[in-house]
Amino acid sequence: MSQYQAPLTDMQFNLFDLWQAPKFWQQQAALSEQLDIDTASAILEEAAKITAELIAPQAQLADQQGVKLANGVVTTPEHYKSCYQQLCDGGWTGLAGDVEYGGMGMPKTLASLYEEMMCSADIAFSLYSGLTAGACVALNQHADETTKTLYLPKLYSGEWSGTMCLTEAHAGSDLGIMRTTASPQPDGSYRISGSKIFITAGEHDLTANIIHLVLAKLPDAPAGSRGISLFLVPKFMVDAQGQLGSRNAVSCGSVEHKMGIHASASCVMNFDGAVGYLIGEPNKGLACMFTMMNYERLAMGSQGLGAAERAYQNALSYAKERLQGRTTGKDANKADPILGHADVRRMLLNIKAINEAGRSFSVYVAQQLDQAKFAGDKKAEARANLLTPVTKAFMTDRGLDACVTAQQVFGGHGYIQEWGMEQLVRDVRIAQIYEGTNGIQALDFAVRKVAADGGAALKELLSDIHQALQTAPQAELSAVLAEYQLLLEELLVQGVQDPQLLPSVACDLLDLTGYLLYGYMWQQTLTALDETKHSDDFIAAKRLTARFYFERILPKAHGLIALLRRPVNVISEFSDNLF
Repeated sequence: MSQYQAPLTDMQFNLFDLWQAPKFWQQQAALSEQLDIDTASAILEEAAKITAELIAPQAQLADQQGVKLANGVVTTPEHYKSCYQQLCDGGWTGLAGDVEYGGMGMPKTLASLYEEMMCSADIAFSLYSGLTAGACVALNQHADETTKTLYLPKLYSGEWSGTMCLTEAHAGSDLGIMRTTASPQPDGSYRISGSKIFITAGEHDLTANIIHLVLAKLPDAPAGSRGISLFLVPKFMVDAQGQLGSRNAVSCGSVEHKMGIHASASCVMNFDGAVGYLIGEPNKGLACMFTMMNYERLAMGSQGLGAAERAYQNALSYAKERLQGRTTGKDANKADPILGHADVRRMLLNIKAINEAGRSFSVYVAQQLDQAKFAGDKKAEARANLLTPVTKAFMTDRGLDACVTAQQVFGGHGYIQEWGMEQLVRDVRIAQIYEGTNGIQALDFAVRKVAADGGAALKELLSDIHQALQTAPQAELSAVLAEYQLLLEELLVQGVQDPQLLPSVACDLLDLTGYLLYGYMWQQTLTALDETKHSDDFIAAKRLTARFYFERILPKAHGLIALLRRPVNVISEFSDNLF
């Protein structure tokens, strides 16, 4: 059975030393009185204890039991209720929630590390509270005061949970052609009719009520995505005092039988004239929903990193114990641990170098979100918007890579259920698909984020990396950065002349950007190491892992740059009948 222990030392290094988050906290009135290094450390330590001792040991059991639908009722694995209640009792379900409505008000930098731990422990379980947190972000930004006062406290407390209902069977990611309708009623409410699929935690037995955020179209809505509105649809009706009433006309039609995350209820939800309430302005629902996307897509990156971290820990443990072959030459009749084999070391170092850079990147992006939220920093907001698709796509792609590589370390045992590695591969696979597939993320990055402003936000980030290299040079990173900057100018010019260019190379451009940014993370890590704070082994491991990244991983960027300069005509010239 796979084990997990939160990498607290590295988490604290990233939060306190690398990005020095406490300096920002002390400058913000909303954070300074309730959060300092000691408090943040205590929160991380308690989260580590809960995830390692309560949730992680039962992840395999949860996968085996899955969810069950009978007579419209979805039941989760037997232990989920007690685990969920302990999260609620500890205030974890409202960790980053607005204190005005009962949340703890913690910054995203801290919450992102908690999310990573939860995903390492059990991705399926993490989704129930994770989706609620996302729904709360949308409500807090766009709902009126009465709605926020009525719903947010019970969502933050975990008494109720939340969902996002976007996808329809015929539409997929093309939300503009959705068919769910919202009919206005004399009392100001709406009747919501339609069916949504792939709704995470759409129905379950963990909370007393489920608050669905549903995208639907009004009768006079403009065509396409400009005609989408957002509605709050409770499973049980709620009166003005917050008491539950009759069951609303919303039901679970079926649960999906999936490759992984078996214990997460992925539901078909049917709305049969259900009572709903408009959130935000009419026909502005997509904008409301995307308010939460920066936060949710960072959480998707945490899924990739969380699974990869657990996979690494177990592959390393196995490599130290599994005796196969002879690497020391001391005794021809005695096998040595496979950790001594060069190929096993290569695999583990690949995972370690990517994971630790990913953790640094996750905290970095979270810090941009915090600066935008608490300080109104427009530059940080623009940077978070720019990096959101990179966070979601690159971190989840590398997360699957890491889990498959760790499974390979186990050899045949990695393919056997009892070791838990195949579950990590199955569970993390979805992270590349939902919340917008990684191909869509790449398209968003290349076209909507980079080309839309002529590369301004990206160039500003590249300038920051260049300035950092003036203080602490790193030859390989400097070389990749220089090539990247030239390539960017070429693509921006050619993209105007050929509208199909950027969509054709978007995935390669996003990967290239990810490898560059991870190099930046390692360059910054090396500058943050302090012999007075960190152990000799910690410093030595960081320096050698950084060296491995610069010597053995970052050079992949040169191949991507060469590829991005090659013609893409063959993609469009390949007619449909030739596939």
